[in-house]
Amino acid sequence: MKRKWKTVVGVVGLLVISGGAYAGYRYNQRGIVTVQTGRAVRQDLTAVVTASGEIKPLKYINIGANAMGRLIDIYVKEGDKVTKNQVVARLESIQAQAEVAAQRAAVSSSQADSAASEAGLKAADENITTAQATVERTKADLRRMKVDFDRSTELFNNKLVARQDFDQKKSLYDAQAAGVREAEARVSQARAQREQLSAQLNSSQRRIAQMDANLRRAADVLDKFSAYSPINGVVTNLPVRVGETMVIGIQNSPGSTLMTIADMSVITSEVKVDETDIVNVRLDQVADITIDAIPGRTFKGHVIEIGNTAILRSTGLAASQSAISSQEAKDFKVVIAMDNPPDEIRPGLSCTSKIVTATRQKALTIPIQALTVRQKGDLEPEKKSEKDKNSNSPLDPAAEKARKEEIQGVFVINLEKAEFRKVETGITGATDIEVLSGIKDGDELITGSYKVIRTLRNETKVKVDNKAPAKTES
Repeated sequence: MKRKWKTVVGVVGLLVISGGAYAGYRYNQRGIVTVQTGRAVRQDLTAVVTASGEIKPLKYINIGANAMGRLIDIYVKEGDKVTKNQVVARLESIQAQAEVAAQRAAVSSSQADSAASEAGLKAADENITTAQATVERTKADLRRMKVDFDRSTELFNNKLVARQDFDQKKSLYDAQAAGVREAEARVSQARAQREQLSAQLNSSQRRIAQMDANLRRAADVLDKFSAYSPINGVVTNLPVRVGETMVIGIQNSPGSTLMTIADMSVITSEVKVDETDIVNVRLDQVADITIDAIPGRTFKGHVIEIGNTAILRSTGLAASQSAISSQEAKDFKVVIAMDNPPDEIRPGLSCTSKIVTATRQKALTIPIQALTVRQKGDLEPEKKSEKDKNSNSPLDPAAEKARKEEIQGVFVINLEKAEFRKVETGITGATDIEVLSGIKDGDELITGSYKVIRTLRNETKVKVDNKAPAKTES
């Protein structure tokens, strides 16, 4: 019986001792937080901005209708290569062709009139030359006859010739003088005729110029019934069919689009970059481009254009075009030229571009999840006196503002405690971020869990457990 009680007393004593030991252990573990950790290490770091968009040619043109009419011919199909000034489509143009023919006939008629006037003017010049020669000849004869007449007059006055001879000389002289006046009159008449023909020629030339202008206008109208390719490229869109009626655009109403021609010599990835990342994007930065339709391949490119206008993510319109102010997320257009686009690429393919915005060699880095923010007041040790704690007087506004100042930092394991350290950061990689000051290489940092990082207080006791969490079956 005594042995039985001894056994019971021993078991109870053992239980009491075990309970006390467990209670002491639990007391010692009070306030200890289990955390996961990582290390600050030096490594090469690359900052990348990822954005999605689509493949587009750098230069493409929508060819619209320049005249109204029925589409009668399409000389190309989608995917065809075209050259600059090549005729790609034609509209019905019966009236325009008739107008051009009429103007050409009018020009021909005016040219014929002008040619006749030129011939008449040439003949008038010849007549003037002939009449002037006649004048010179008759004047020479007049001078010769005047000499004979003067001699006859002197002889007649001296009664050395008969009156009959004198009267004959006088008649010949007077007739020759009349002939000179007649020749001079013919010269004046020829000159007047030439002036008339010259005026007719000038009028004909002005009519020709007018008819030429009308012909050019009619030809230009006719030319608008034909569609030409303005560039060398590829037909990427052909939304119309032969027989459809095309209309020209007017105010607030777009016209018919015949086709789209793209210059495929320069292919781009046009992406939309988030407003928080656009400040890091610069011209000529390199990028890796992946295309959904061509899996397993990555293409190189470089930034050639950065948009300056924010684009609303919900509507795709520029923020400046929105009638109301919006605080929704915005994007900016970035154009990346592909260095060596594949032959099978097509405009409109979905793509993703990763733009390298910065690189660092041997940078001191930490896991991004280790970075956190605390208010300055939460980091200060509590030194308030009992009087301060019991006082209901408001705090100094400046001091309160200083206490609410947010500080960026990390928690470092120091003597089994979480020590908050302020850090300055640099570029951000995919999983790590560069640290410029505040920690050194090899420091052990608290990286998880997320709840611990968010709620952990400075100088809290911690226990490191970096075991992978057990998977739970559903």
